[in-house]
Amino acid sequence: MAGFSRAASASLSLLLLFLGLSAAKQVLVGGKENAWKIPSSQSDSLNQWAQRSRFQAGDYLVWKYDGGKDSVLQVSREDYVNCSTSNPIKEYNDGNTKVKLDRPGPFYFISGAKGHCEEGQKLVVFEGPAVAPTSSASALQGGLLMAALGVLMMWAF
Repeated sequence: MAGFSRAASASLSLLLLFLGLSAAKQVLVGGKENAWKIPSSQSDSLNQWAQRSRFQAGDYLVWKYDGGKDSVLQVSREDYVNCSTSNPIKEYNDGNTKVKLDRPGPFYFISGAKGHCEEGQKLVVFEGPAVAPTSSASALQGGLLMAALGVLMMWAF
């Protein structure tokens, strides 16, 4: 009976480990609260932040901002380039906006506050598949996984 309990615990631990590795993440836009604002410089733009970040299918972008003064508009590429607020795909103004990246490709966002997009308050993110590891990294991961499984199996029985 104790052997079964250990085996069940080991199996459950492995399952939770794998689920944790593949879970979607919530990404705070700009890496901090109240980052949804007119940038102080080009180097401070949210697009600079997005280029340094990696987004995957199922991730959520999270905006924290004053919903009484601003909004987040998800728009087409054309509306993004032209800062057009007249025909958004989706409009958010709750101050705690959460958008799921549910398809590959670009997602375009602009501020709904008058004049803010023209002053640089906009964001484009590219959702892409997870980067495949190199063959040596893959072999190392496979070896570590097999070693961990072996240790758990020895411990369980």
